[in-house]
Amino acid sequence: MELKNCASCGRVFGSEQGEELCKKCRSNEYEDDFRKVREYLYDNPGAGVNEVSEATGVDKPRIMHYLREERIEIVEEDNPFLKCSRCGKSIRTGKYCAKCEDELKRELSGALSSMKKEKEPRREQTSTQKATMHVDYFKK
Repeated sequence: MELKNCASCGRVFGSEQGEELCKKCRSNEYEDDFRKVREYLYDNPGAGVNEVSEATGVDKPRIMHYLREERIEIVEEDNPFLKCSRCGKSIRTGKYCAKCEDELKRELSGALSSMKKEKEPRREQTSTQKATMHVDYFKK
């Protein structure tokens, strides 16, 4: 890690990959770019990734990142830009299509419930113990 001064605000920060901006300024720039993209899309609904990038000055990878974060979505169902990370089907926003998302949720909830069962202490009943319950109605 190398210490650098932020090109925007002048603060000293640890740069790992030759970054020129500190984390705070990168975050501000990231949100400013999102606002540009969002405003352009409000005025030009249905604009393509290339058009948005050229009009706003925001690079395509960052626009794709906004799509993956589900902050914006593509209008067309079938598009060449965004594919499900699991099955490769065309999607409008996010990382997974609805089918894969449902399957992943089922798999994760199944794994979670089996982990919970493993953590629960097992009490084995002896032959002298009874698994019955009762309510004492006559207690004062």
